[in-house]
Amino acid sequence: MLLLTLAIAAFCMTCVGGLLTLKLAARMHWVLGFSAGAVVAVAFFDLLPEALDLGSATLGITSIFACAAAGFLVYLLFDRVMLSHGQRFRSQVAAGLPGATSVAHARATLFAASLSLHSFLDGIAIGLAFQASVAVGAVVAIAVLTHDFSDGINTMNVVLRNDSNRRRALRWLLADAIAPALGIFSTLFFRVPGDALGVILALFSGFFLYIGASDLIPESHRAFPRALTTFMTLVGMAVLYAAVSLAQV
Repeated sequence: MLLLTLAIAAFCMTCVGGLLTLKLAARMHWVLGFSAGAVVAVAFFDLLPEALDLGSATLGITSIFACAAAGFLVYLLFDRVMLSHGQRFRSQVAAGLPGATSVAHARATLFAASLSLHSFLDGIAIGLAFQASVAVGAVVAIAVLTHDFSDGINTMNVVLRNDSNRRRALRWLLADAIAPALGIFSTLFFRVPGDALGVILALFSGFFLYIGASDLIPESHRAFPRALTTFMTLVGMAVLYAAVSLAQV
């Protein structure tokens, strides 16, 4: 029942983020700033400590941190591949090459699909975190839900910016909203041993660190270069730190 509630919440947060993009795009700095801080904080204050608790006795502290670094690098490589495709598509459109419209559509599809895949992995992160403990699951769920809101924003932005097709953007928003629910429910069909779960949580901490430090924080400041945006990032980190501390009491 709890996982069903979280799946519905993830669906709603993604949809709300995407739909608000159409209405309140100029006032997203609070949410984007908070989301950036929350995602980084959950990696530092929750996922890494839990990964160390579960896996360090068997694998060692250095190996757990190496797994976190591997997660960071894997996501970096994935992101750079997407970026290189995006630069190639942009240059073709700017040059006015034949089929530029289909190229723009392909670029929108590529990025929206990668966001949906990322949302599916977010759902798996929630399910696996609950396998570790209810407290860890609750904190990861909070971070992922705030991130799902920004995922909805990003999905609408990337499709509308490249394709300008509102109906197609709404279809991708629906796919992105369903993806975390599918990820959550997939974890009902397998369980992971404690030391392996420690490795997985370390990998996800690397993912979250990359998403926050290399995507959400720069994007929130680039789009909204205000002191309030930075303040909301600090608030996001503080709130997640408080949530983790309360969960451990």
